[in-house]
Amino acid sequence: MTILLPMRNESAVIADTVRSLLAQDYPNFGILILDDHSTDNSAEIARAAAEDDPRLRILPGAPLPPGWTGKVWACHQLAEQAQGENLLFTDADVRWGPGAVSALMAEAQRANADLLTVWPTQITQTWGERLVVPLMAFTVLAYLPVLAVHHLPWPVFSAAMGQCLLFRRESYRQIGGHADIKNHILDDMAFAHAIKRIRLRLRMADANGLIQTRMYQNWPQVRDGFAKNILAGHGNGVFFLLFSTLFHWWQFILPWFLLFAAIFTCHSSLLIGYCLLITLSILTRALTAATSRQRIRDALLMPVSVFLMTLITFRALQWRITGGPQWKGRIIPH
Repeated sequence: MTILLPMRNESAVIADTVRSLLAQDYPNFGILILDDHSTDNSAEIARAAAEDDPRLRILPGAPLPPGWTGKVWACHQLAEQAQGENLLFTDADVRWGPGAVSALMAEAQRANADLLTVWPTQITQTWGERLVVPLMAFTVLAYLPVLAVHHLPWPVFSAAMGQCLLFRRESYRQIGGHADIKNHILDDMAFAHAIKRIRLRLRMADANGLIQTRMYQNWPQVRDGFAKNILAGHGNGVFFLLFSTLFHWWQFILPWFLLFAAIFTCHSSLLIGYCLLITLSILTRALTAATSRQRIRDALLMPVSVFLMTLITFRALQWRITGGPQWKGRIIPH
């Protein structure tokens, strides 16, 4: 197996990631890191963390060609140099607990997966992280039945997480690899759809704490990180993004206003109904939080989470009008 890791200005996290990977007990694997024109000594830090371990190789990145997004181009270069029957794409900010790679491979073999995607346990500390990042798990667990993802052939029942994508090499070749999705922002979802389209086996699982990551450090990073992807996550359709925003206001914010109105007007039957709606929404958010190892009490703040997602939506629409966002020194087209 080859572990493939694109890296661009990751000096703050790359040492811990390299050490956690090299400490794995899996018997036969190599690590390929592509230094995607870092300017912060990321490559040197990664080499120092490896302490001359021969399982690690660091490749220099080639210039970004027209028509490619940065991460997809970096992963394509890694795949071209990889060996082995299995390709594991991961990110520089992902931490691998003891036995994580062995558990991942065991699950892929048990499920006979052509693509196994795993949802790392998200580390969230600041309020911006706590109220927004867990909504990724909420979206998948609440709206996308896992049995449909695993057993129904239609691409609409697809989900994937780019922080952990384990391919059978032949399956990766069959769907055209990164070359066939070179201009996609959400490469993980593009791969999930491609796997489903040719009737290969997509499987997904929760990391259950074995694989962890902290995606962002504060609210500005959360806002911009989600804003760069949210339109692509809605099929690049402004209408669908606005519909999703209104739907979540109707589902998680409006019932609170209606509850207060019912209290002031003394409509007891309406009061009971709105209380039931609010309780159901809180329980749904709490259940997905418990499943993904997040703070259950944050479910009480779901209306605030929806409001923050609305701000993210406005940010994405602003970029749609004025030009793509900058992310790690590159413009990402919308």
